[in-house]
Amino acid sequence: MSPAEIPRYIVIEGPIGVGKTSLARRLADEFGGELLLEGAEENPFLERFYRNPRHAALPTQLFFLFQRAQQIQDLRQSDMFAPVRVADFILEKDRLFAQLTLDDHELRLYDQVYDNITLDAPQPDLVIYLQAPVDVLLRRVQKRGRDYERFIETNYLERLVEAYTRFFFHYTATPLLIVNAADIDLVNNDRDYQLLLERLSKTTSGRHYFNPGSFDL
Repeated sequence: MSPAEIPRYIVIEGPIGVGKTSLARRLADEFGGELLLEGAEENPFLERFYRNPRHAALPTQLFFLFQRAQQIQDLRQSDMFAPVRVADFILEKDRLFAQLTLDDHELRLYDQVYDNITLDAPQPDLVIYLQAPVDVLLRRVQKRGRDYERFIETNYLERLVEAYTRFFFHYTATPLLIVNAADIDLVNNDRDYQLLLERLSKTTSGRHYFNPGSFDL
C-alpha cells in the first residue's frame, strides 16, 4: 500500500479470541503507527465478572468505559500528524457489552455515564471486523491461557458473537471490512496478511467482505 492508501485511523474489532489485538499490533508495525490497546488485563473486576457475571457486570463495564474514554481523549490530544493509528477497540462497542451483561436499572445508570463522557469521539477511517465461530474462539482463548479468561463460558461467547453480528449488521458510520478469520492466520501467515493489505487499499467506503477461503479475494 502506498502512504496515500493507508487509512489514518484503523480499528480492529470482533469477539474475544478472534485475534484483533495481534492484528492491530502487526498493522501498527507495518505502517509505523501508534497502537491503542484496550488493556483488558488492567481491569480489576474482569476475573470476578467471568466467575460471577451478575455480581460484577456493572463495575466491569464502568471501568472499561472510563478506560476507553481516557484513551480516546489521549488520542485527540496526541500528535495529529502521526501517520497512522491502530486500535483494537471501537468506543461504541462498549455499550454492546453493557446491553449484554447489565440489568435494566444498571443499563440506565450506565447510559447516563456513557452519554456524558463519549462526546466527540473521533471516527475511524476504517473498521475491520473479524469473525469466527464460537468453537474457534474457545480454542484460541484456551490456547493463549490468560488466567482471568479461564472462567469464560460457551454460552457467554455465543451471546457475544450474536451481539457483534447484530451490531455490525446495522453499522454504517465508517467504511467496514468484514473478515472471515476462522481459517486464516493474519499474524503468522504472510500470504493471508498480504491479501488483507490488498483488500484494505480498496476499502474506502461502504461495506466489504474478505474471505480468503472463497474465490472472491
